[in-house]
Amino acid sequence: MKTKQLRTFFKATLLAAAISSSLPVFAQSTDEVVAVVDNSVILRSDLAQSIAEIKHQLESQKKQLPPEQYIEQQALEQLIIRQTQLEQVKRYNIRPDEKALNEAVMKVAAQSGSSSLEAFQQKLDAMAPGTYASLRSRIAEDLTINRMRQQVVTSRIKISDQDVENFLKTPQGQAALGNQVHVLHVRISGNNNVESVAKQVQAELKDNNDIAAISKKFTTAGTKVEGSDMGFRNLSDIPSELAARVSTIEPGQTTELISVRDGIHILKLLERKGSEQKAIIPQYKVRHILIQPTEVVSPDNAKQMIDSIYNRLKAGQNFAELASTFSTDPGSARDGGSLGWVSPGVMVPEFEEKMKNTPVGQISEPFQSQFGWHILEVTDTRQQDMTSEYQQRMARQILGERQYDAELDSWLREIRSNAFVEIKDSALDRKNNKKSDS
Repeated sequence: MKTKQLRTFFKATLLAAAISSSLPVFAQSTDEVVAVVDNSVILRSDLAQSIAEIKHQLESQKKQLPPEQYIEQQALEQLIIRQTQLEQVKRYNIRPDEKALNEAVMKVAAQSGSSSLEAFQQKLDAMAPGTYASLRSRIAEDLTINRMRQQVVTSRIKISDQDVENFLKTPQGQAALGNQVHVLHVRISGNNNVESVAKQVQAELKDNNDIAAISKKFTTAGTKVEGSDMGFRNLSDIPSELAARVSTIEPGQTTELISVRDGIHILKLLERKGSEQKAIIPQYKVRHILIQPTEVVSPDNAKQMIDSIYNRLKAGQNFAELASTFSTDPGSARDGGSLGWVSPGVMVPEFEEKMKNTPVGQISEPFQSQFGWHILEVTDTRQQDMTSEYQQRMARQILGERQYDAELDSWLREIRSNAFVEIKDSALDRKNNKKSDS
């Protein structure tokens, strides 16, 4: 399978893999190693499960199954590529966020009709002990792989100022950043033939704008089709991953099928018109003092220090001098605690809330964020036209999304070629099979 298919494979079959009674047991007493990948191994039971998932996916799409040996080789290659990514996860020491993990598992639980993680665990473990733990571990791996991809692949994407300038001059750039769009939005979800139904809906949308009729026509017991007329919207009001796709099509055209966690989305562009709306946002000129807990400074000591500094400020001591002397934020401490002009959305939530609610010229009470204890002072505010900055940021995002898939493919090939891989079963080794064929 192509790399693009690999990226969506595990998401598409995750629920089926968890709750389908046709899948094999996760571990077998007669398990054997079929491949070694760096410091990890792939077991025969892992391969059997991957083969079952591929077959389930192809059958759900009503596609003809290729020869068994081909499926086995493809399944093993997917497992190898997945394992090379997990080796990178270990290297970068990336861990899943527990809250995000619970939310991801709960989404799978909801799809199976379970109202809580506890009920879902009981349901899965009743099929086979340990199934819930295996599923949770697998979702955790998916989350860490996705997080690592974002970090690594994004760092490989290079977009120059000249690239941005050139893009903004193109019709696509002007359409994406300066226009409003009138869009129809359709989402297809369910457990049966979702992609097949989505393709039919996409074809129907080419000549039909009656969302209600389309939804009624294609909704079945196993598939739900929901649609809405979004009216005229600024592209900035549409989720960025959708706005980037709308910006590249012409009125009357539909986007490609957009597969995300909650189903497959399709957008149809009806009209596009110019927008004179400016991106005017409030900005705050801020300075702060930060005390971070360290191995030397305990959390309690950090709180005592910030309280002492606050009392000295209230007594009239100079903010800049105290920031320069005590703040553990080296970048701002050198400038008397100054952070310059700060826009909304840049700082952590606790800091932003305090910044917005502190009157100009007054000092906030000490407050805590993930970085430690802060005191801030807002010295001025202004309304700033950020239209140009917004346009450049949007252009970079669009250009980045265009490069992401190609850069991801390149990175996956690199880590695959650099990994130590030993296939124990010669029947599964595609290289050896190619040599024997020749």
